[in-house]
Amino acid sequence: MPRLSEVIAALDALWPPASAEDWDAVGTVCGDPDQEVSRVLFAVDPVQEIVDEAMKLDADLLVTHHPLYLRGTTTVAASTFKGRVVHTLIKSDIALHVAHTNADRADPGVSDALAGALDLRVVRPLVPDPTDADGRRGLGRVCELDHPLTVREFAARAAERLPATAQGIRVAGDPEAMVRTVAVSGGSGDSLFADVRAAGVDAFLTADLRHHPASEARAHSPLALLDAAHWATEWPWCELAAAQLDEISDRHGWDLRVHVSKTVTDPWNSHSPSPGAPN
Repeated sequence: MPRLSEVIAALDALWPPASAEDWDAVGTVCGDPDQEVSRVLFAVDPVQEIVDEAMKLDADLLVTHHPLYLRGTTTVAASTFKGRVVHTLIKSDIALHVAHTNADRADPGVSDALAGALDLRVVRPLVPDPTDADGRRGLGRVCELDHPLTVREFAARAAERLPATAQGIRVAGDPEAMVRTVAVSGGSGDSLFADVRAAGVDAFLTADLRHHPASEARAHSPLALLDAAHWATEWPWCELAAAQLDEISDRHGWDLRVHVSKTVTDPWNSHSPSPGAPN
């Protein structure tokens, strides 16, 4: 069995920590570099129910997309919910490793996995990484559909292919407009509207679209907006990342058992449509 330090070195090669945004908090949160690793769990959120799942699996390593402490802390007391996560991990000998914006920028990365889940062909990054001479890394992806769909049909495909959430897919735009090209960005994407407009795509699928940026984007152009749940747009990366680690394990003869959590950690758990609201 490999040591934790060996597995982390392999993960850092996939998602170099140096490529993360300056404000981000990526890397290993807790864990003994010399401990042996036999079972790994991938998930989006490092919340208590995911840690409990890792315990039941007897996992040695939990890899999440979202950081546990993004803005730092002065306490890990078990009386706080994040402190309880830390205590549970350490008592259970479970390491925690985070790949966030470094996984967003990677090739393949979070938006590649999102495009794959929607059966889209990736053309290029939406916001290319200037340090990548090959032009494959960066934020978001510009994609093409295998055949044109209406906005309504593409939204239905997204609702069917992405993990089910209470929100589903919110749509802004003409439901009958044709979609041939799409920009996708896993996670919160309304900071990318200028790049989306510059890409000249027919639709933009992302998450966490706020009222004012979405309203202004619609005023600028007939761009269709598809707003999915944040968790749902990033969960496909867990399957991609698990497959990447499986391949590394086979290559090194590590015989790791790699799992993907299917626990829905989207915070919204129910939805009541307004009577008479457009469908």
